[in-house]
Amino acid sequence: MNIKFTDTAARENIIELKNISQSYDGGKNWIIRGLDLLIEDKPDQGQFVVLLGASGSGKSTLLRYIAGLQTPTEGEVLIKGKSVSDKQRVSMVFQEYSSLPWMTVLDNVALALEYKGMDKKERYIKSMEMIELVGLAGQEMKYAQYPALSGGQLQRVAIARSLIANPEIVLMDEPFGALDIRTRIQMQDMLIDLWQRFNSTIIFVTHDISEAVYLADDIYIMKSPPSIIVEHIDIDLPLRRDHNTKRDKHFTELVQQVEDEMMKVSDMK
Repeated sequence: MNIKFTDTAARENIIELKNISQSYDGGKNWIIRGLDLLIEDKPDQGQFVVLLGASGSGKSTLLRYIAGLQTPTEGEVLIKGKSVSDKQRVSMVFQEYSSLPWMTVLDNVALALEYKGMDKKERYIKSMEMIELVGLAGQEMKYAQYPALSGGQLQRVAIARSLIANPEIVLMDEPFGALDIRTRIQMQDMLIDLWQRFNSTIIFVTHDISEAVYLADDIYIMKSPPSIIVEHIDIDLPLRRDHNTKRDKHFTELVQQVEDEMMKVSDMK
């Protein structure tokens, strides 16, 4: 079952993937085949979409389409009704640390504004505001490399850079996968705060079901190749979430529901 959403009269579509297929051998084998995904805009709220699925199901590939880093073999990728282009790039946060180690935290965050032609004084002011929001105040003149910064701090740099480039849409590919559990929990809470501050549309890939339920208001599950989206789960938790959310009975029920659906999907051919 492919998930299609076609009732778009009420809200503008912010991201749409239409009949997407991907093959690397001329169509002999399809990694993704006939996939549709529609993410509607939610003004003054934004949304947090999580993609789940087994390794190799194409989750990261979907992010790369939206970011403009890869073009599908077939199909169309639209952002706010327009095809992805060099003028409409979306930033992406990877699991691997992506900051430029020969530049300071401040210069890393300001880089996107420099590309937009903003003068140095203004981009530094705006970058410092973002650095403070992600909890890196006092670290701005350090080089963005380990061990000057911890893994969690390096990911904060990447998140700050993505948000300052385009706070409307943020793509995140297992950004907390390499972090220790304490840092990971802190980063989850920070990300929820930033999402609600900027009303962003965040598309997030993870293999951690508990993390997915805690962060998401929508979860989409992909089956293994040829991949399509086979399940959509509405996470009806309050938008304001904290550690107590994870101790709520309904949170536990949702985690179990997603686990059950993941097991069903793993048996699909």
